[in-house]
Amino acid sequence: MAHQTVRTWDESLVPSAAGRTDRPSPDCPVETALAAIAGRWTTLVLRDLMAGPQSYSALRAALPQISDKVLTERLAVLRARGLVHRSAEPGFPTRVTYELTDAGRALRPLLVELYRTGERLRR
Repeated sequence: MAHQTVRTWDESLVPSAAGRTDRPSPDCPVETALAAIAGRWTTLVLRDLMAGPQSYSALRAALPQISDKVLTERLAVLRARGLVHRSAEPGFPTRVTYELTDAGRALRPLLVELYRTGERLRR
């Protein structure tokens, strides 16, 4: 009979069965959160949208080093992930506004803690 190891879980790190896996899984809450913020420039776009709805040009001005292509891609990915809502007002020119959804705003504590952790790690 083979010996089996009984694994105990740190309840503060893994409070539910969804994270009790032996390999990365898209169902794991940590993997879900990391996927939400994945991609170069994504955290900066989210940060700027945390202040409230922004036009494309306002986002572009706030992040002058980002290319139009990358900003467009990031906004499209964030929309596909359900984190950003795009609204267009009729008229000429069409006014487009990007705004965080409830799910996007829920990322705020994660971004704050990542920032704090990064500061501690840099010391």
